[in-house]
Amino acid sequence: MFPRFDLAAFETAHQDARHDLARQLDTICRDTGFLVLDGHGVPRQVIADVWAAAEAFFAQTQPVKQSVAPPYQGYPYGYLGPDAEALARSKGEDTPPDLKESFNGGPLRVPMDAPADAMDFCYQPTLWPDLQGFRAAWQAYYAAMEDLAARIMRAFAAALGLPADHFDPFIANPISALRALHYPATVDLLLDKQQRAGAHTDYGSLTILLPQPGSQGLQVKQGGDWVDVPAPEGAFVINIGDLMARWTADRWVSTLHRVVAKPDQPARQPLAFFHQPDWDAQIVPLDGSGAYPAVRSGPYLMGKFQATGV
Repeated sequence: MFPRFDLAAFETAHQDARHDLARQLDTICRDTGFLVLDGHGVPRQVIADVWAAAEAFFAQTQPVKQSVAPPYQGYPYGYLGPDAEALARSKGEDTPPDLKESFNGGPLRVPMDAPADAMDFCYQPTLWPDLQGFRAAWQAYYAAMEDLAARIMRAFAAALGLPADHFDPFIANPISALRALHYPATVDLLLDKQQRAGAHTDYGSLTILLPQPGSQGLQVKQGGDWVDVPAPEGAFVINIGDLMARWTADRWVSTLHRVVAKPDQPARQPLAFFHQPDWDAQIVPLDGSGAYPAVRSGPYLMGKFQATGV
């Protein structure tokens, strides 16, 4: 059975029960790095509004969507159309472009002391489409994800035997990104090795995925097998990213995953929130082992992005 974790139950538990839940979370992060999250507390209306906004955006004509395409190669936000990305290339596998399109947005606020390299990358403006209600719905959902990510990081701290507020100084101004994805319906014939999203690991501390209930296609690699990830109603899917695996000296795993493409699949429209610590946060293995040298969160993220373009 795929692992599940109830965040509200953890937050309201006391003493032994809280310790047991923290230990359960540690085991999940060690073994699979993926879990279905219940008890998240994100209002249903916030979720419904962002889904409606994303659906309206992707229903537009290609020229209209292209009006908010990145103005130059490497600009982090805006609309990426078909044939724009091949995620498997981040793992050294040469594949056709992924069968998807996306809209991407960045942080809602810019710190007064943000360094120049951060301003040139993650603090570039989000390119808002001219759609009534889109920006308000997007920003409300982003704010809810930022809050949820901070709560998950506190649960992570407990799972690692750390004080609950251990990660707070590292995420005072996180450089997280929100991505709305649209996987168009597939046709009879697919190119060799082509997927909706090629096999990859995520780059940051954690990802909060909102799948459409009952949708299929997301798979994680366990041993030599690809295992389907469920998409139950009212839940998120959480996974560990490369930075958290590095932070825990590989105690926790950043699991290879993909969105598989098969002939005659219906369209699919998830949202993914990629949580990333502050630009200047120094990430050093928590166990003091020196398993990895210290890295700055922002430049580390920039380096990860360079291999995925087409």
